[in-house]
Amino acid sequence: MKRLGLGLALILLAVVSLGANGASAASKIKPSPSPKWPPVGFTVKGEIYAKVPTVKELVGIASNSKVITAQLAQKVDGVLICQKYSCGAITVASTNGCLWWEVRSKVIGPKNLEDKTITTFGTIRTTTTGTAKKVYKTILLISSEDIDRGNKISNINVICHHAPATETLKTNVYTPIEN
Repeated sequence: MKRLGLGLALILLAVVSLGANGASAASKIKPSPSPKWPPVGFTVKGEIYAKVPTVKELVGIASNSKVITAQLAQKVDGVLICQKYSCGAITVASTNGCLWWEVRSKVIGPKNLEDKTITTFGTIRTTTTGTAKKVYKTILLISSEDIDRGNKISNINVICHHAPATETLKTNVYTPIEN
């Protein structure tokens, strides 16, 4: 098991708002080219490469991924999930490949509208299927924490597992912290 801790934060408002603008905005975006190896602009630790994609990069990734597109299209109370809740994303790859990936992160933001003290609202634990060596995978990190306060996904920790999973994969669990 290899870990990569990233002190990175991301709010994904614009990526889902492009869907609200209709096909004309989306039709101007070209699919991402095939990635090169080793990845440029990624944080590397051991065999793991990781990067928080920009909104533009995520739109390109989503244009090539039915899974990411479906996740971003989910609605809660009639609102796109990442327009309602704090979301993030991480693109990962491994020199040797992984049987499955685990991502742990925190949701942080101002305590409330009056008190701007940064606090941790909860944690997200996301699991997903593996990748072959040198194959990129983008993983969405979705909380159940309202986005209105300006929360961010932070302290992203990526784990590449080489042993078979003993749990259900493709999970995204948000656990609020009592403050």
